[in-house]
Amino acid sequence: MFGNLYIAEAVIDECAEGGRIVVPDLRALSWVIPTADEAMSELPVLFELDRGEKQTLALARKCSGSTVLIDERLGRRVGEYLGIRVTGTLGVLAKARSVGMIPSFREAAHAMVEQPRLPLPHASSGYHASSSLSFCENGSMLIRSE
Repeated sequence: MFGNLYIAEAVIDECAEGGRIVVPDLRALSWVIPTADEAMSELPVLFELDRGEKQTLALARKCSGSTVLIDERLGRRVGEYLGIRVTGTLGVLAKARSVGMIPSFREAAHAMVEQPRLPLPHASSGYHASSSLSFCENGSMLIRSE
């Protein structure tokens, strides 16, 4: 659907640390290309983002024509401000449905909402896509078609 996923080392590290949802070992997936972290610019707009989001956006700025997957609202807004094409998990599901990779957008979105989550102290309630859907923030990935 997207070709390979170029994922910043910072994101791979964050996913390996664990969180509210279980993420597979990203290095074990043949279609994931781990990408070295970039030297960070001093763009003030990046200061409020976590390391993974900063690295994902830095990588996207180097790779013109890329699409970034970020579910966290601030990261999405910063990406859009920087002129980067941004999508979220729901956007990926919509594309998967449009190319026939999944039979139902609604069922896939519902399955994501119902996925068992690990309780974390001080965890937010997750990313809210609408009043009826709630998605846990699950990191940032650079999606680059080849």
